[in-house]
Amino acid sequence: MKAAIIGASSESLHTIEIAHRLGLAVAAFDGNPDAEGLKAADESYVVDISDEKATIEAVRNAGVNFVLTVPIGRYLTTIGAVNESLHLPGITRQIAEFCTDKYAFHTRLQMQKLRNCTCYCLPEELEEELVLSFPAILKPRFGSGSRGIYYLESEKELEDALKAIGDEPYILEECAKGEEYGMDGAVIAGKFYMVLLRKKDNTPLPNRQAVAYYSVNEEDAFYGQVAEYMQAVIDALGLSECLLHADLIRTEAGPFAIEVSARPSGHNLHNLFTPLATGVDMAEEYIRYRMGEDYSFVPSKTDEISIHYFDMEGVVTHIPTQEELMMTGADIVKWNCLLAEGEVLSSVSDGHSIMGRGYFILKHNKKEEPAKQAHKIKELFRVEL
Repeated sequence: MKAAIIGASSESLHTIEIAHRLGLAVAAFDGNPDAEGLKAADESYVVDISDEKATIEAVRNAGVNFVLTVPIGRYLTTIGAVNESLHLPGITRQIAEFCTDKYAFHTRLQMQKLRNCTCYCLPEELEEELVLSFPAILKPRFGSGSRGIYYLESEKELEDALKAIGDEPYILEECAKGEEYGMDGAVIAGKFYMVLLRKKDNTPLPNRQAVAYYSVNEEDAFYGQVAEYMQAVIDALGLSECLLHADLIRTEAGPFAIEVSARPSGHNLHNLFTPLATGVDMAEEYIRYRMGEDYSFVPSKTDEISIHYFDMEGVVTHIPTQEELMMTGADIVKWNCLLAEGEVLSSVSDGHSIMGRGYFILKHNKKEEPAKQAHKIKELFRVEL
């Protein structure tokens, strides 16, 4: 059997490795001839994945059995178009549109009373009187990570932001209040399997870029609420036969979906943190499912662990030694620091500004909160502003 991977960045390497281990050949497609996934795949095709027709023809000629999703942004729609055109299992283009078009996503869920907030599509609705409560969020309509987000507390701030964004498609919506979470899961034959719920530690608004994630187990009341809510969201969007990740807010009224996408999470989550916390490698189980082998998305455990990224700002003048790390008393499960002395670290504004720095994973203990442990570790670095 042979599978396609559309979008062969470095975040596709884990899935390719698992596929090879299970005896599955991989044909990779990407517009960048230097993409790391192209080098790791059995067959490599340089094709602009924003061009749906060209990608469909390239995948058709490769003769694959199914498409494996990896972390990808806006061009999830190309995967949907490929599946639909070549009659392959997985999401359709319309479902991919719900996952990448924030206004279509909002409209669909609001119709089912699963997302309760005022939301405008700009610039189309600028001619109308904008009636909403502040604070509000102004963000690109199509996938952008944390780029171009405005947190607005007044009409004046809204007026200034509207002048700044120009003609790019944006949405304007009321800001849901509460703590932010992420979720990893899968949908098989319409049934939702939640693999891991994780609480986020974010940078201040407007970016809300995660700098840490904490595993959440079934004992937390929000866990069950998310499981029930996400099944309703999946039914409303028509999601099926896919891996899944979502960003949610824990509001007083229950879960509020920021976004949902039919692909695995990036940032060393689906390939590292989620398997460590739950024992479930989502890529492996999905490949097994597609190959007709035994599979399971049901976690055998949920370990209390957290993953932290290096969100410091300034010039790095000292990186802690192993001895210094041990003296903190923290139980470090994995350490992957990619920083170098003399490196200049900019402020964290989006995923690109932090993910190349590395990470560390902590096992929680009852002596001290993991956030405090992580802070102690980061303080061992000397960074000059």
